[in-house]
Amino acid sequence: MNVILLEKVQNLGSLGDQVSVKSGYARNFLIPQGKAKVATKENVAEFEAIRAELEKAAAAELAVAQGVYENLNGQVVTIESTAGDEGKLFGSVGTQDIADALKASGFEIERRDVRMPEGALRHVGTYEIDIQLHSDVVASITVEVKAIEE
Repeated sequence: MNVILLEKVQNLGSLGDQVSVKSGYARNFLIPQGKAKVATKENVAEFEAIRAELEKAAAAELAVAQGVYENLNGQVVTIESTAGDEGKLFGSVGTQDIADALKASGFEIERRDVRMPEGALRHVGTYEIDIQLHSDVVASITVEVKAIEE
């Protein structure tokens, strides 16, 4: 299925690109999320008419993400959790816990923006975690997982 991208999609293309994707990916993800339209003649003409507005909106989103990056990059977030004697947590620290800790620090970060390539954190320690602010902007933070002192 051929679609026109209405915004930059990671590993697929940029604004205005016409790409061929599997029909399920287009119907179930790209089109419902407003990231693409089916590449018919009418939609191509409509897209060309509003292309300048979409590019301006994309530039504004990028500027906002870069502003957040300046404040967020290098931040240290401390999360306390119960742990055993050897430093293994009872449970784990996941993306929601990190997003909540960042919200408490004054950053509006969604859970889906937290990138944890090795999965949930299950031990006490210090970890480098990436935050995807925009498809072109990735901030790096330090998460310190500490055991609750009893």
